[in-house]
Amino acid sequence: MALTETARKKHEELFPGRQSSLQQTDPELIDMFDNFAFDEVLAYGNVDTKTRVMVILASLVAQQTLSEFSVMLGAALNVGVTPVEVKEIVYQSVPYVGIAKAFDFIHATNEVLTARGVSLPLEGQSTTTPETRLERGLAAQKAIFGDLIDRMYAQSPADQLHIQRYLSANCFGDTYTRRGLDIKTRELLTFAMLQSLGGCEPQLKGHIQGNINVGNDKDFLLAVITHLLPFIGYPRALNAIACLNTVVP
Repeated sequence: MALTETARKKHEELFPGRQSSLQQTDPELIDMFDNFAFDEVLAYGNVDTKTRVMVILASLVAQQTLSEFSVMLGAALNVGVTPVEVKEIVYQSVPYVGIAKAFDFIHATNEVLTARGVSLPLEGQSTTTPETRLERGLAAQKAIFGDLIDRMYAQSPADQLHIQRYLSANCFGDTYTRRGLDIKTRELLTFAMLQSLGGCEPQLKGHIQGNINVGNDKDFLLAVITHLLPFIGYPRALNAIACLNTVVP
């Protein structure tokens, strides 16, 4: 088996001059994967290279695949993803995977950026204070999900209402209101992470609706699932498609 011309060009765009060590030991597997991931699935839908690499990075954090993340991070920087955007992708993952799982990816990101001559820390992107984070986060939630947020608060048992406040202040107030990525992109990254985590179908359905509400339509979301398929496998991709069809018949 040999690489197709399209796969070769896409691979060179992302990883100029780089050849996997597996090309020497497992050439058939690498050619098969590269032809699928960098040619065949890219023929479906309309996802630009930068967006595709960003959702792959988000997916790799969710899957805890650190080695592949570090390689793909270099590719992301090669195709124009900025250091700020890279950091925000990792920060965006924290409410969904937990800080314990995000720490290694923060350190890996710092190593790659430093090796490329980027001075750390980067300029801060936070827009809230301890006094405003709940109000701003609640506003961000309602901008994405509308009246659903009021219903979630109203239906929450009294002893669980603190979780709703945490979602508003922490997940949205601390994270979604940051500069560096717009809301439409943040919702797309969350969509990528939730389908890659697996077992999060109720939350995935909610964020599918959130994506639809902010302008990421069904065709685009299906294209994103398709482009993530080589990295997440068929079971999680098919589960994501089932969720998509449930929310948007």
